[in-house]
Amino acid sequence: MAEKTMDIQNLEKIFDNMVNVMDQSKNDIFTISEQSRQTFQEMQTELVIIKEDISRVITEGDYLEDMTRQSRRRLADVSKNFMNYSEEEVRQAYEVANDLLVRLSINRMEEKQLRVRRDELDRRIAALLETIEKADHLVNQVTTVITYLTSDLKKVGEVLETARQKQEFAIQIIQAQEEERKRLSRDIHDGPAQMLANVLLRSGLIEKTFSEKGPNAALSELNQLKEMVRNALLEVRRIIYDLRPMALDDLGLIPTLRKYSSTVMEYEKGVTIHFMNNGTEKRFESSIEVAIFRLVQECISNALKHGNSRDVWVKVEWLRDTMNIVVKDNGKGFDPNQTKDKSFGIIGMRERVELLKGEMKIMSTIGKGTTVLFRIPLHENIIE
Repeated sequence: MAEKTMDIQNLEKIFDNMVNVMDQSKNDIFTISEQSRQTFQEMQTELVIIKEDISRVITEGDYLEDMTRQSRRRLADVSKNFMNYSEEEVRQAYEVANDLLVRLSINRMEEKQLRVRRDELDRRIAALLETIEKADHLVNQVTTVITYLTSDLKKVGEVLETARQKQEFAIQIIQAQEEERKRLSRDIHDGPAQMLANVLLRSGLIEKTFSEKGPNAALSELNQLKEMVRNALLEVRRIIYDLRPMALDDLGLIPTLRKYSSTVMEYEKGVTIHFMNNGTEKRFESSIEVAIFRLVQECISNALKHGNSRDVWVKVEWLRDTMNIVVKDNGKGFDPNQTKDKSFGIIGMRERVELLKGEMKIMSTIGKGTTVLFRIPLHENIIE
């Protein structure tokens, strides 16, 4: 009994450490977001100054244009009546006209440069604003993930206290969750977080490139930055969806399963998931829908990861009192009677099915694929 209590305490310690890591990651993303927000404000201030400079340069240009026209008329009059003017007056007329022409040319060049800088800042501010919004959204999603994982693992911990087998199962779950969190932390660091840091560095690089190599080179740098933001956004969406599909609460189980199937096919090239739904969908409580979604998700993941399947068939059938789910693949299959060291995925599915008061049946033959059948009683789980 003392050993079991110690194991539970160790699991709680591991869990607390993982939550702390997630919290720290969330804080790091928030810090990067705030730094980007400060850069955004600095750009806005610079944009206001540039717009004021453009207005000033335009006013000066209009004045110089008027003065240039007058000087040309003066010069034409001097040239026409050359004999009526002294040598000094002729020289002065030519110098004034030439000086005004040079000043007007410089004015127009300055206006053009300011307009280019203004347009560049507009594009950078728009891209940076989108990045800030995505970073804030990511912070919210990480918070949701922490809440979800905390709730889920605490429930598992309560069940583990009833049997040694469930306790060992929980340790394996914790190890798997820790590896997943490491992967999540690495993905966030190497993807969105790194991209946000690069935004600050590239903003200075683009300005330097524009000054040294011209607008074309700077535009090329901006296009690369835009592509980096787009790739980071795709990675964020994939990370979030793997953790918890947001459509589950809003749209329900069936639309979410359809979307999940499409998402898997987008990331797993060459894989086809055939999804069918027969009957009218019924809604469950949020925890029940999550459990059912995880069952299907685990089956598809096993088919692709362990079965090397290229085709997976998912069929959902709604009867009067029962919901039947069949997940079938054309993978390499396995021997269901053979115990495996890492079979906690199947153990986890059985645990979820038991919580739903349902049944699970696995049929598999080596070389001929695997079929998993779930029967979930509706009267036990459905929202009235």
